[in-house]
Amino acid sequence: MYAFKDELTATLRQIRADGLWKDERRLTSAQDAHITTTETSAINFCANNYLGLADHPEVRAAAAAALDDWGFGMASVRFICGTQELHKQLEGALSQWFGTEDTILYSSCFDANGGVFEVLFGEGDAIISDALNHASLIDGIRLSKAARYRYAHADMDDLRAQLEAAKGARRTVVVTDGVFSMDGYLAPLEQICDLAEEYDAMVLVDDSHAVGFIGDGGGGTPEACGVADRVDLLTGTLGKALGGASGGYVSGPAEVVALLRQRSRPYLFSNAVAPVVAAGSLRAVEIARESHEGRAVLRRNTLMFRELMTEEGFDLLPGQHPITPVMFPGEDGARQAAQIADAMLGHGVYVIAFSYPVVPKGQARIRVQLSAAHTEADVRACVAAFVAARDEVTALVRGRRARRGSDRTDPTKGT
Repeated sequence: MYAFKDELTATLRQIRADGLWKDERRLTSAQDAHITTTETSAINFCANNYLGLADHPEVRAAAAAALDDWGFGMASVRFICGTQELHKQLEGALSQWFGTEDTILYSSCFDANGGVFEVLFGEGDAIISDALNHASLIDGIRLSKAARYRYAHADMDDLRAQLEAAKGARRTVVVTDGVFSMDGYLAPLEQICDLAEEYDAMVLVDDSHAVGFIGDGGGGTPEACGVADRVDLLTGTLGKALGGASGGYVSGPAEVVALLRQRSRPYLFSNAVAPVVAAGSLRAVEIARESHEGRAVLRRNTLMFRELMTEEGFDLLPGQHPITPVMFPGEDGARQAAQIADAMLGHGVYVIAFSYPVVPKGQARIRVQLSAAHTEADVRACVAAFVAARDEVTALVRGRRARRGSDRTDPTKGT
């Protein structure tokens, strides 16, 4: 055991030395546009709280009422005694929203993606996945015995090549994120559906970073791309725009959902979603469906942030999604992004830097996430914090270089 602990200690030291250590800053407030931590108070620009529903009073009220009426937890999986009317109501509300026949709830979207492929696709089948798909899709696909193919990110020529390679499979499915979380890019779903139909393949979309706020009615990327009736399977989460608590789902044909209820291991062997989460999420879905003004505010905030940051000379990935990556390319980009993110907290803005291996080498970034809960003043304060932090880090680097240059020219230094 001692040798094992020593090996782990060495691994942990290496993670720190590589600059990949992930600290967990503790919040001392509810999740919202404005938060407090054990260190300070700040405007929060790194949550998935796109519609501001994580601390919405009506969502909280629904959850509180459910605690009194339905209890704290189910202490059971769904097929034993873990299904309440709340669960069926939430599944029904999601199906109605997406225009699907049925929906099945999971503890998380990670579990939903981990439970769908093994059941539906096996030997003789083919799964074709975008190279930048979420880890949960990658892990779920690995559990299946189907042949696995990967196409270059959003590259339709390569997708066609992989569909050609998969010809002869019993079942073929093209798998993609609706929105790629590190870039904020939307998948080209219309072209994907065109190719899938040409090759008699199905399409599965994980729409976690889109449902609730992308599309005129919040129906996500299939709605926004005009292919809601052409996507065969949807997976997604309740843990982002839809209240931000926990829970995930698979939505699609009734036969698919029925088979998942019989054979999907994360569903069969995990506790049912807690009643308070189901009730709060159900109210969040109802609010999101009617949140036309919230979606409009989110779009305005996103556009304003992108315009102001561009005027200040920052390098942004193009797009319209509220995920707005501020790029710091090059060998020293990871260090610069981390320094600027840390400095911004001192200016009352909370953001997080991302670097390899979360993103490719040389493509470090600060991923800013806008919310409908942010005001115009919040957005302007975020931009001002970026400018101030950049100036501070730039001055710090210049000072260090000047000192190093002085040391090299002064023969008394370093003796």
